Amino acid sequence: MIEGIYKFLDDLFGGYIVQHPLLAITFAGFVIGGSYTLIYYFFMDVEKMRKIQEVSKQLQKEMREAQKSGDEKKLKKVQQKQLELMRMQGDLMRQQTIPMLLTLPIFWVFFAWLRRWYVEVAIAKAPFNFFLFDWFHSLYHSALGPDELGYFGWYVLSSYVIGMVLRKFLDMG
Repeated sequence: MIEGIYKFLDDLFGGYIVQHPLLAITFAGFVIGGSYTLIYYFFMDVEKMRKIQEVSKQLQKEMREAQKSGDEKKLKKVQQKQLELMRMQGDLMRQQTIPMLLTLPIFWVFFAWLRRWYVEVAIAKAPFNFFLFDWFHSLYHSALGPDELGYFGWYVLSSYVIGMVLRKFLDMG
């Protein structure tokens, strides 16, 4: 079954896989990152998320004021409100499990497929040696240099960009 999925992905990306790995991974990052963002958008209550963020900011402000004034009653009230905030955050985390369970298989299949093509291929080359690239490559005993970015790094960058743009466009905060 998994080979059938890989064959579909090979056919979908056609000659770009071999001839233009940068374009193939960029396109894939946009598609996968965009679909993740859209899945979260449709399964998450964005208004509830905003409300929790606002309550959290307000509680932090109240906590600082209570600590500065040394008012024990006010401090206890804020702590009670924090417990309620923690319950609300727990509900939000339970709501996030459905999109996570939907996106995890996509992630596993997609990265196993990419690894077949680009395991030790430099996708992008930086004009300088970047210490994080070198550190990451040394962790995995990669043959890539400190100025080279592999498929995983390039995917993360491209999907991050499209995710941020879509979040801004969909007003997800």
